[in-house]
Amino acid sequence: MKNISRAFLLSLIFCVCALASARVETVRFQSKLVNTTLPYNIILPDDYDASPTTRYPVLYLLHGLTGHYSDWVERTNVADYASEYRMIVVTPEGNDGWYTDSAAVATDKYESYILKELIPDVQQRYRTIEARYGRAIAGLSMGGYGAIKFGLKSPATFVFAGSVSGAFGVTRVTEKEIGANWQDSIKLFGAPGSETRINNDLFEILKKLPAERVASLPYFYFDCGTEDAAFIFNSNREVAALMFEKKIPHEFRELPGDHSWGYWDRQVQEVLRIAAEKMRLPKIKRAARA
Repeated sequence: MKNISRAFLLSLIFCVCALASARVETVRFQSKLVNTTLPYNIILPDDYDASPTTRYPVLYLLHGLTGHYSDWVERTNVADYASEYRMIVVTPEGNDGWYTDSAAVATDKYESYILKELIPDVQQRYRTIEARYGRAIAGLSMGGYGAIKFGLKSPATFVFAGSVSGAFGVTRVTEKEIGANWQDSIKLFGAPGSETRINNDLFEILKKLPAERVASLPYFYFDCGTEDAAFIFNSNREVAALMFEKKIPHEFRELPGDHSWGYWDRQVQEVLRIAAEKMRLPKIKRAARA
């Protein structure tokens, strides 16, 4: 009888723990701006269903080049990490559009999509905090570039912008320097000196930033592995130097690691922690498991 009672108790504990894990849903959104279906995953807090009057802050988490909306959920433990906070995490589809309105293809409007379609759709479907203090954005590689750019160009939208292994120098590489996977970015940003290229160049945006606009910016966090490619690592250092020069509140970390999912799985935990802090969100205190 004791063995049966103990087995039942362990089974009950397992069920409770399973119920406490974050829930992932997929929304198949039809974008009018990009003229295609752009699905996104949404990670909901443990108590979302049990707290029908609660509104939650949102972290938008962007994928990298050649990746897709499902990468973060399938290739990292972000859903488990997110369950430590009462926040919603959204992982949108950005294809290889560099979260930019293309200079070459009229329907490739991935910057406008995030701001004008995705965020309103999330707010309409889910109980979110619809104020700046409850909205953050981050990403890896191409997504890291996009997140920092959103923070600089749309400061009234986000309270925090973060990046891991950000490919900040994409607007500066030439056809001779660029790898095969980056070839489409040459057309996307237009010719050197074009309006689209200049308006999406992080270094140009930072250099031209008036001192009076600094106070309106979100908090920036970004890191890069010391074993990453030189053009990525060096561009992170250059952005950090420009932010320091402009007295922009930020934190930059150089850490052991390369351009890999092992590094991104580790560092997304820091992104979640800092995003939660900037969105005024305490970490959930969980009881110790048996």
